[in-house]
Amino acid sequence: MTDNTNTNSFQKQKNKEEMKKQLITFALMIGFTIVAFSIVATEAMDKMFAVPLLLILALVQVGFQFYYFMHMKDRGHEFPAMMIYGGVFAALLTIAALVAIVWW
Repeated sequence: MTDNTNTNSFQKQKNKEEMKKQLITFALMIGFTIVAFSIVATEAMDKMFAVPLLLILALVQVGFQFYYFMHMKDRGHEFPAMMIYGGVFAALLTIAALVAIVWW
């Protein structure tokens, strides 16, 4: 009886911590979106600085999406992670090939 209670208590604590992490991540993503929107809306920055900053913010948000909301950090998601990383690699390879063709 006590073993079941301890396991249930541990699972509740784990779920509570996971929800806390997801809410913090969600708040950070909203903050990044507000920062990106304000950069574009106010036009206060030069485009040569704003575009790379926006791309970095977008990449951080994609990382948050994968890591927290798609549960890539959890065990048992190795195959979906491999497929996503393979797709990202194929996309980067395609972009590099197109840039090389256009540049050449």
